[in-house]
Amino acid sequence: MSEKLFPEGAVLVVGGSGGIARFVCREFAKAGTNVALTYHSKADVAAQVVKDLEALGVKAKAYKLDVRNESDVNATIEAVGKDFGRIHTIVYGAGPLVHQLYISELKFENWHNAIDQETNGFFRVMQASLLKMRAWGGGSYVMLGSAGHLRWPDKDALSVAPKAAVQSLIQGIAREEGKHKIRANSVLIGVIEAGMFLELTKQGAFPQAWIDETHKMLALKRWGQPEEIGHACVFLASNKAAYITGQEISVAGGFAV
Repeated sequence: MSEKLFPEGAVLVVGGSGGIARFVCREFAKAGTNVALTYHSKADVAAQVVKDLEALGVKAKAYKLDVRNESDVNATIEAVGKDFGRIHTIVYGAGPLVHQLYISELKFENWHNAIDQETNGFFRVMQASLLKMRAWGGGSYVMLGSAGHLRWPDKDALSVAPKAAVQSLIQGIAREEGKHKIRANSVLIGVIEAGMFLELTKQGAFPQAWIDETHKMLALKRWGQPEEIGHACVFLASNKAAYITGQEISVAGGFAV
């Protein structure tokens, strides 16, 4: 019999109805762990994700959540813990569709919205869950970051900067909470054929010149697939990565190498 990758309980994927995060949910289910996921407005998508996960033989449940609301976050963490016994991993993948703007073009409203959903949203989730995770005997945090941390992508400040702040918190959690058997790591996402990249492509945000230039910066001459993000998340959260914390895995085809 194969070794279990996870303890009892569930992974909580915040933003699990998103284009990439739903594949992250699927890879955790395939690895044999129960999955809780949150959604903000895509109730129909979340319901379908739950059905797909249950078909893989795990328990799954979706929770409506606005990460900008502290009481909503607290109630969701409490509910997931009650429904599944414990949360062994939190994957943070919530965030708005990001407008592609140069820094000089940013308005405070753009900035505030991005920071509140990604940076402050993660902080609220961390604040609501960290002491509980200690009481549960440990666990892990995995954030979905950006390969833009490695090489600045023009016009992507609203994605990269908020995620960079979360990355600092991830390293702080790794440093301070290791003694409580809590690990924290990041998956840096490159150009993936799902989610925001596909939506922005439909809107014409990425002209052919951008595509050609980006391909030149990739060691692997293709776009990534969403399940490849899931593979990295599952590894970092599992007991196969039990001695890994405070680290980044870039799933970006060699971008910036």
